[in-house]
Amino acid sequence: MIYLVIINVLGFLTMSLDKAKAKKQKYRISENTLLFVALMGGSLGSYLGMYCFHHKTKHWKFVLLIPLFLIIHIFLFLYFYL
Repeated sequence: MIYLVIINVLGFLTMSLDKAKAKKQKYRISENTLLFVALMGGSLGSYLGMYCFHHKTKHWKFVLLIPLFLIIHIFLFLYFYL
């Protein structure tokens, strides 16, 4: 459970940091890294970060994959913890 909290906070923070870097035209966090954090359990944090910061909301990979990861993670959570 602690892992899920940490990885979701990390997902939220990576979206926030990448958005801040995009505004300043600095070196960015790769899309693969952002998606990997979401895949490893940070899908809820990444999803919330996407829409809180309006970041990557027009990229089809993020609009499709992050909600898909979230649905899969919800089912896995329910299967293993209930």
